[in-house]
Amino acid sequence: MVKVAFVGCGAIMEVHAKRLGRLPDVAMAGFCDTDLPRAEASAATHGGAAFSDPAAMFDAVKPDAAYICVPPGARGPMEAEAARRGIHLFLEKPVALSRKTARAIGAAARTGGILVSVGYCYRYLDTVQRARKVLAGKPVTLVRGCWAGPMPRPAWWRRMDQSGGQVFDETTHLFDMLRYLCGDIDEVHAVSSRGCMSAEGGHDIDDSSALALRLKNGAAATMASTCVLSQRLSPNGRPGVGIHELEIFTPDAILKLDPGHLTIIDNEKHTAFASRNDAFLEESRAFLEAVRSGKRTHIRSSLRDATKTLQVSCAAVESMKTGLPAKP
Repeated sequence: MVKVAFVGCGAIMEVHAKRLGRLPDVAMAGFCDTDLPRAEASAATHGGAAFSDPAAMFDAVKPDAAYICVPPGARGPMEAEAARRGIHLFLEKPVALSRKTARAIGAAARTGGILVSVGYCYRYLDTVQRARKVLAGKPVTLVRGCWAGPMPRPAWWRRMDQSGGQVFDETTHLFDMLRYLCGDIDEVHAVSSRGCMSAEGGHDIDDSSALALRLKNGAAATMASTCVLSQRLSPNGRPGVGIHELEIFTPDAILKLDPGHLTIIDNEKHTAFASRNDAFLEESRAFLEAVRSGKRTHIRSSLRDATKTLQVSCAAVESMKTGLPAKP
């Protein structure tokens, strides 16, 4: 039996807790949130005890593993507390809002000898795995990505010091898929815009951004992001989904990921695939198996690798501020 605790009891915690409820030999023992009534509500739903302080929960519950589901601006101290107690960690993406905090979390994990998995869930989709196999050995020349949707409602998401903006919290998924499928990124040149969402108020993040990226293998990529869409606008015909696309060009094939769907276009035909697995379930299954066995074999997003994805977001924001290219 793996005993699990949660820090942060928002929407993404519920996503993970529901999946854990479907897995055998897992006990959800503790829920922690700065809003204690919210933690109490989660404990009432899933079982376990409620807390408002992570360290107190770790000492009382003594979990084998903890899911860190707080906004990225709050990262660092709770991971260190868990690592000191030998508690393995599942970190929601992104790892942090700065390279410095990510390095500190990494150092604490190494000192504590703990396993860390990071929630870049798209890596666990069967469509993404199929794309990875198709691309193996193929030269990639161009990648085009787009993340477009409405501005999320949580207040923390709308503050740069808590979320880092869209390139940290949403477009990071596309950066990670780009790295996973096509290779690491060498340089980022970014521009951004504000003002379109001024009527919303209460935010200081960019409305939109456009990035040009150079991969270390010589390929070029573009990445566009916007959070100005109406809640009712459904460009893909699926309400509330928006656009989350990656298009990869090779000399003999084009791959389109959205990412629950994959279309492969070659010289003879278009072949479409729909994902048949649950990425959130698979990433938790892999993490908990690693906790049981001590082997990282099935974890597809390690802390070290996820930190490389974080560095792309850091470089994008640096480039937006300076107007100059930046290195991840």
